[in-house]
Amino acid sequence: MKAQSLLLLTAAIGAQACQREHDWNKRRMIKRQEIDTSLATLDENEQLLVDSFDATSIAEWSYYYTHGDHIAGRNKSMAEWTAMKWEEGGFTTRLDEYYVYLNYPVSQSISLTLSNGSTIEAQLVEDILEEDSVTSYPNRIPVFHGYSASGDASAEYVYVGRGQQVDFDRLVALGVELEGKIAVARYGGPFRGLKVKNAQDHGMIGAVIFSDPGDDGNTTEAKGVAAYPDGPARNPTSVQRGSVMFLSTYPGDPTTPGYVSKEGVPRADKSNSVPRIPSIPISWLDAQPILSALNGFGTAGTEVNRTNWVGAIPGVEYYTGEGSGATISMSNKMEDNYTTIWNTVGIINGTNQDEVIIVGNHRDAWIIGGAADPNSGSAVLIELSKAFGKLLETGWKPARTIVLASWDAEEYGLVGSTEWVEEYIPWLKNAAVSYLNIDVAVSGPMPDFSATPDMHAISREIMKKVIWPYRNTTDRTLFDVWSTESGGEIGVLGSGSDYTAFLHRGIAAIDMGAGGGPGDPIYPYHSNYDSYHWMDTFGDPGFVHHKAMGQYLTLLLYHLATDEVLPLNPQDYVPELKAYFAELEDVVAEYGSDNTTLDLSELESAISTFEEYSSQFVSLRQFAIDSKNRDLITVQNHKARDFSRGFTSQGGLPEREFYQNLIFAPGLDTGYAPVTYPGVTESITFRDDWEAAQEWVSKTARAIEVAAAMLKT
Repeated sequence: MKAQSLLLLTAAIGAQACQREHDWNKRRMIKRQEIDTSLATLDENEQLLVDSFDATSIAEWSYYYTHGDHIAGRNKSMAEWTAMKWEEGGFTTRLDEYYVYLNYPVSQSISLTLSNGSTIEAQLVEDILEEDSVTSYPNRIPVFHGYSASGDASAEYVYVGRGQQVDFDRLVALGVELEGKIAVARYGGPFRGLKVKNAQDHGMIGAVIFSDPGDDGNTTEAKGVAAYPDGPARNPTSVQRGSVMFLSTYPGDPTTPGYVSKEGVPRADKSNSVPRIPSIPISWLDAQPILSALNGFGTAGTEVNRTNWVGAIPGVEYYTGEGSGATISMSNKMEDNYTTIWNTVGIINGTNQDEVIIVGNHRDAWIIGGAADPNSGSAVLIELSKAFGKLLETGWKPARTIVLASWDAEEYGLVGSTEWVEEYIPWLKNAAVSYLNIDVAVSGPMPDFSATPDMHAISREIMKKVIWPYRNTTDRTLFDVWSTESGGEIGVLGSGSDYTAFLHRGIAAIDMGAGGGPGDPIYPYHSNYDSYHWMDTFGDPGFVHHKAMGQYLTLLLYHLATDEVLPLNPQDYVPELKAYFAELEDVVAEYGSDNTTLDLSELESAISTFEEYSSQFVSLRQFAIDSKNRDLITVQNHKARDFSRGFTSQGGLPEREFYQNLIFAPGLDTGYAPVTYPGVTESITFRDDWEAAQEWVSKTARAIEVAAAMLKT
């Protein structure tokens, strides 16, 4: 199989999920003098909303969320507290319950036996730090993978790089025997569950996944930077927990695919979306002896010649390792449960009951803390509810209904939001205008946005209304910093956070947050060290970026809920559809041969039709505005709300029917990062099935034509 170069083409902003991955060196930077850096004028309501945000209050909300166990299915008190705080802001609240399959850790161990017979036990525990109180809590969460299989495995092991399918292809080409072995994989690249899936599919019996300081740039101990808690480098005992669900196949409760999970419903076989082999995450300190035992055995890391194969653990040469004689014995004991989870829902009814804006953030975390993921977003939503409460006191009422959602069990596989969408899909398809997602609101100072194209214009305009305190400056707008420092690109949505179920039911969506750039403190993702102390000391001292990101989200929500003319621009899909088409042509050229043909004319014609009808939509909407024809404005608003349902009109993607959007979807072997025109693209790149690709050209063209017809005058 050829390298998946298309992923580099489509993932312009990197992987989108709780964790945002970036390649800052490849991002287009805009000179500051080329853009208007002035702050846009705010009206009275906008000023009230912006002035309602207080960093000290946000820090208080963060402190509450980051000092208790709130793993999925064990956080009802936090769900109730969230509802109480939203009620204080004037929202009507409730808890929506679902009965889902989850599993919890009982015990985990890894033992390394070297060829000379000596053994080394992995620590599998993050160090307790005097400076960071939650790291010593007696109920701190063990190191584990959610949805990992229970089981024991003992065998020789192989280093498999980042565990992507192309990494395994390279190992097979090198003649490395995989069946019956244990995979040792590096974090990064594809979603962790797909690393385990790929190992399982190659007959391997277990997986160990480690963090590598090679992903940390120059912010490492080896380059003279002190590690947390003394400095911004990664603590060597830090471990990334997380789910190993096969996210690109299906999110949500794996035992109720496609239908809501309540007590008494039938349960399906879950083996298509969760692993059958055990897996355990470890720190780079625990990985060091495991990997160094492979030095000199098999193929050297530099000769494997795979992207990000060689990392930066001292003393490790990243050999494949066959013939080392070293073995791993691993034990992963998990407790399976069917248990209740709680989504907190808050509502302000608008005058237009058939137009709804949903704003969501998940509440569950793998650790006691979760200061960035997800509680930076959770704290922002509390402050947002306060701000709208103050606006309600003036007599204001939104034109469109506002729904706030605090999702449970996102970390296991977007479970709370997916079950909610599955329950309310008839209503959502009729009424949902857009879904606004704020997961990791802040883990660093670099603003980052991904959105459906119809939300690009309003997203950029709101950036001009917010001051972004970048590098101790107080006079730069969010638009200025985003344009010049973060690259000025709105990314394509893939998966990995709660916008997924909405996007794949044809609802406009945006995902927002701020992360670290080169030289910024290393974010301890899904580690005990993602704590209030880390956030207050390194991630966002003073919670100033929390405040600014909250102001942005609040103003965006305000305009979507209030503006008479719905600020969605279907025509902005046109340049994106054309760009995706050009990328598809590149894929066809790369993978094609004299024996393969693909006629893209039907897809090209559909894009032209969409361009024509979206132009008609713009003209008629402008006529409605100019003539002050409110009935016609409402008609055009509903077209802007509904047209993207057309992209999901042809049924789901091959072997993963949940993913219905034929314009973009998470890659089969990424889980996070998006692939555009996925039905066509992956028929070529993963299945080498050009007949199926031609069928998907037709299906994708029909989906675009359905969307276009909804915009036609």
